[in-house]
Parts: sequence; C-alpha cells; structure tokens
Amino acid sequence: MVTEQVRITVFDTTLRDGEQSPGCSMNHQEKLRLAHQLDRLGADVIEAGFPIASDGDFEAVNAIAAVIRRPIIAGLARACRPDIERAWEALKDAAHPRIHVFLATSDIHLKYKLRMSREECLAQARESVAFAKSLCDDVEFSPEDATRTDPEFLCQVLDAVVEAGATTLNIPDTVGYTVPNEFGDLIATIRRRVKGIENVTISAHCHNDLGMAVANTMAAIAAGARQVECTINGIGERAGNASLEEIVMAMRVRHDRYPYETGIVGEHLFPASQMLSEITGVPVQPNKAITGRNAFAHEAGIHQDGVLKNPLTYEIMTPQSVGVPDSKLVLGKHSGRHALAIRCEQLGYQFDRRALDDIYRRFVRLADKIKHVEDHHLLELIRDTHKPAGSATPLFEPLSNAAAASTSSYESSKPFPLAAESSAISLPVPVSAEHHDQEDYLWGV
Repeated sequence: MVTEQVRITVFDTTLRDGEQSPGCSMNHQEKLRLAHQLDRLGADVIEAGFPIASDGDFEAVNAIAAVIRRPIIAGLARACRPDIERAWEALKDAAHPRIHVFLATSDIHLKYKLRMSREECLAQARESVAFAKSLCDDVEFSPEDATRTDPEFLCQVLDAVVEAGATTLNIPDTVGYTVPNEFGDLIATIRRRVKGIENVTISAHCHNDLGMAVANTMAAIAAGARQVECTINGIGERAGNASLEEIVMAMRVRHDRYPYETGIVGEHLFPASQMLSEITGVPVQPNKAITGRNAFAHEAGIHQDGVLKNPLTYEIMTPQSVGVPDSKLVLGKHSGRHALAIRCEQLGYQFDRRALDDIYRRFVRLADKIKHVEDHHLLELIRDTHKPAGSATPLFEPLSNAAAASTSSYESSKPFPLAAESSAISLPVPVSAEHHDQEDYLWGV
C-alpha cells in the first residue's frame, strides 16, 4: 500500500526578514523581480514585506500581490490596528492574501521592550487577530521570542489566537536561542496542549545565531510542524534565517529520515541564490551548503580521483538537481595526477606516464606558491617543461583540432567542470577508471 507523502508548506521570507539583513535592502523593482523567481522556484507563501514600514515597502507588497497569482502573498503587521489595516490595504488585490500578525510574548520583551503585562499581551494578541480575521480569512500569528517564553503562557496566548481565528501558528526562535531537541519538544507540547490545534498549521521560524537554524527547523518538522519559514541563502537579521535550499535538500537527500515533500523546483535553487546575490551585492560564502561556489568543487586528489570515476563517491546530490551547471575540479596543491591529466586533455594535450609524472611534480611546486593553478599557468608549465627536439619522439602531443575545439567553451579563469555525460536518470555517468590503478588513487593525495 502506498502511503501519501506529508506536504510541507515553504514560506519564503527573503523579501521581508531576509531584507532586514544589513546590506540586503531591496527597492520596489528588485523585490518584484525576485518575487517572480520565488514563484518559479515554487514557494508556497511569499512574505512580500512589512507594509507599514515605508511607502516603498507598501508599494512593493501591493505590486507583488497584484501580479504574482499562484502562491499566498503575506504582509507583516504588528499587533495593532494601523499595521493590520495597512497590511490589508497592500494585500487586498492578491489572489491568496495572508495577514501575518506578530507580538512578543517573552517576559524580557514584555518588560523591557513593550512595557506591558502578560494579561495585556494576551488581550492584545486576541483582539489583533480577531481584527485581522475580520479583513482576511487567512491570518498567521507569531509569538515573537517564543523559545524564551514561559511555555504555559505561550500556550495560553496560542489558545486565545486560535479561538480568535488564526489559521497558522508560527513559532519563532527569534534570537536563535533554542537547540533541536528543545525546539522539537516545544512543538510537541503545543500540539498536545493548544485547543483546536488540529485545525491550524504549526510553522517554524528559526534564526541562526548559534548556527542551528536548519537543524532546529528539521526538528520542528519531525515534531509536527507543517510550515517552514526560511530565506534564500539564509539571509536575515544578525546571523540570518534558516536556509531554504538546505531545508529542502535535506528532505530530498535524506528522505529516509525526513519523508516529506515540498513544491520547490530544485533546479531553480541556484538561480534564485545567484539572483539574490546579484540584486543585493552580497556574495554567497564559498563554503555555503548547496549554493556556495565550493559546494560541488573538489581539490583534494583522493576526492578528485573518486569523483572522476563516479561522482557519487563524494557528492550526495547531483549539482544539476539544484540548478548548478556541473561539478568543478579545482587545481591546487592537494590535487592528484588523475585530475591534472584530465585538465591537460581538455586543454588539448595528452601525456605518457613519464611525461605526466614530470608535469605533476612541477605542478605541485607551482601550486604550493600560487594556491590555484589556472589554465594559463598550466599551459606555461607544459610549454616550459617539454620542448621535444624535432628528431625525438614527443612526450606529449596536442589533441586533434576536433577534440581541442570541444574544450573551447571552458573559461580559463574558472575551475574546470567534470567532463561527464548524464544518464537517463540525470546522474552523471562515471568516467572510466580503466587506465587508473591503485597508485593513481593514492598518488599526490
């Protein structure tokens, strides 16, 4: 019997919480452009902004609501009538509008930021959600700083907003304070204790201050959360939000542990990452999971040799599955002879064993000095190393014009991609290991 897969709603807040990341502010047209990409990506909910924050943000939310018709479009509002009215004014033309109301519930926020009692907080949460519900059928409520809120009081607030008409309860780890087991337990407690919880969606919104935003989000899903709030590249306040691409691919790669589905089109993950970086001018860190430039790059010789024989030896997902054109082998001091030989062939040269040994020794000395050996360095090294006399048998020969032409699309200034074809199931076809023995595997590692 086939069991129906549980569907996780992906709530993208790149345009709202992500934009609050220092240096990541976007104007009207930039937000609209990225919203179209998020639509192509398959996000279920796009939080387009905070309408009362500025006229520009209001106009951006309004424009996105008018033209992006498939997903839910959400606008953020504090738990007060002016915010909620402004959010609704921006959202009212949306095909699927959602008002997202938030109010801090932790004692430290109530005492020092809001200067209100628990009783006042409870009443304000109930009244604001009821007012939002009178305008819009879809209302989400977030108890800000939920993970530092007394669990008993948190459940009281959630009881009140569910009764007032909230359809989604978002549980924010606003300051990135919680850890996975603790957050999972909190979600489980909410599922047990909040009245009417079976009629609403539990959501998780995690920040990355301790580097556990994605881990906490995955723990929430395992405990029963069915919506995840996240951003492209994990951008957001301070250390950022949970990364959309990491959450989605964790469920796909480890489906045995996380048997859930999303509507995200994986092939649009890298394009979305690149577009965001281009719009904001904030580069993705090289070792960023899924979308960083090193995510599918290999320098160590033992890794390169394995990947050339079968990419699955060191890659748990194909680069194409997330929209990355191909894997890359980076020539550096850790590279092996197998990778060096492949790149020389792509540049138009083939070597016998003795010549390759000679080239490799010189290559390693060069790589020790300059970190990454680019194509022009390698060509100079080849020419300087081997200058066969006219009467001698050449140690290397340029490939035929046809073969050399096939390499012309490679950019000399970038790490070279694997020269692999794709199989019918989109997995790279392993490069033949026929001429590479155990010594190749160990040599130069």
